Amino acid sequence: MKIHILGICGTLMGSIALLARQLGHQVTGTDENVYPPMSTQLESAGIKLSTGYTAECIPAGTELVIVGNANLPRGNPALETVMNRGIAYTSGAEWMGRYLLADRWVIAVAGTHGKTTTTSMISWILEYAGLNPGFLIGGIPQNFEQSSRLGADPFFVIEADEYDTSYFDRRSKFLHYRPRTLVMNNLEFDHADIFENLDAIKAQFHLLLRSVPSEGLVIHPDDDANLQDVIAQGCWTSTLTIGGEQLHAVLHSEDGSKFSVVLEGQTKGDVSWSMTGNHNISNALSAIAAARHVGVSPEVACEALSGFAGVKRRMELIYSELTQSKPDLHIYDDFAHHPTAIDTTLAGLRNKVGDERILAIIEPASHTMKLGIHESTLASSAGHADQTIWFQPTNVKWDMQKLSEGNMSLATDTEKLVTTVAREITERSSNLHVVIMSNGSFSGFHTQLIERISA
Repeated sequence: MKIHILGICGTLMGSIALLARQLGHQVTGTDENVYPPMSTQLESAGIKLSTGYTAECIPAGTELVIVGNANLPRGNPALETVMNRGIAYTSGAEWMGRYLLADRWVIAVAGTHGKTTTTSMISWILEYAGLNPGFLIGGIPQNFEQSSRLGADPFFVIEADEYDTSYFDRRSKFLHYRPRTLVMNNLEFDHADIFENLDAIKAQFHLLLRSVPSEGLVIHPDDDANLQDVIAQGCWTSTLTIGGEQLHAVLHSEDGSKFSVVLEGQTKGDVSWSMTGNHNISNALSAIAAARHVGVSPEVACEALSGFAGVKRRMELIYSELTQSKPDLHIYDDFAHHPTAIDTTLAGLRNKVGDERILAIIEPASHTMKLGIHESTLASSAGHADQTIWFQPTNVKWDMQKLSEGNMSLATDTEKLVTTVAREITERSSNLHVVIMSNGSFSGFHTQLIERISA
């Protein structure tokens, strides 16, 4: 079948493109902006990409169009062409549910934070155990170097997003997946562009909960009040809680890089890995619980996690200078979409590096942060950094000058920001950790900075 994907460089749609290709379909795609790492991954799989939604971007002979939900409303020239030609179309989530997940044991990971990392952990544990799982992940796990694959029956691990499905289907995407094993990491208000309030998100999570069979399993932390509210609305499935008596960790290092896993009072194994932060320990416990539900022992899961290599754009180390003549330099790329994520990520780094200097460069690029919903908590979210530079993205709906206080400053020009940060790096007098945080492309800032300091 000839499939064309609109919005192909989004994390979900790009992963679906790879799966469709693996199923033997001829796949092409269009997006408004095409940038790595997704564009690189797609092109290496032989998928032809085009930039710009025009009537001409739909190839002749296209039999099915899969429509993304990012900037694809009615009136979009490409979408109108599809409808006027009478070409069959569907959403990415519906395509997954109908054509790929219907006969699989689906392990879904939902929540405001940690979905990508936890989905990657579960996939790696099952791979380590020899189960060859299929997966779809909203990022590129370092252990696989691809964001999706078909794998072998029966297990399929999927990142389950609460964002709406498409312009013609306003349900959350995860309602199409019908999991047997469900991880709910946490729940906070997000996606203010489509959800009126937290209760609206809770309603979607409860619909997801209702889709899990009675012989399935729901995994969630024991201290998340919002998830407890969701479960209190009605749950017909067994649950396992993490962080309490059922399953918890005993830390052996302050930064979270070494810990033991305790299940129902018995130590099941130790994890020693490159990850840091309490949030990643919680992710690991959820992954261990999910893997146990499909037959992988916690002991084997701990062994697997000790070899877990992380995910691209999740505190990914993208540049280092380790010389005798200068203080050390480390530059990280992180996908920061919410103040809580900024805070927990920087806290994990602080616990790892102690008093060494941390410079955070943050673009609050998510829809919710652009709307100013988290305006009151953004400044404090960067509290673990010694210095913070906020970059103002386009279409911001609030006055970001409020963030220009104390050790924080505001930047509006990418080229000037590169010059400023390069000077900070060149003139450093002690070890420096530069954390670049954005859930968008950041106008290529990462690449420009590294090119400047490497020249």
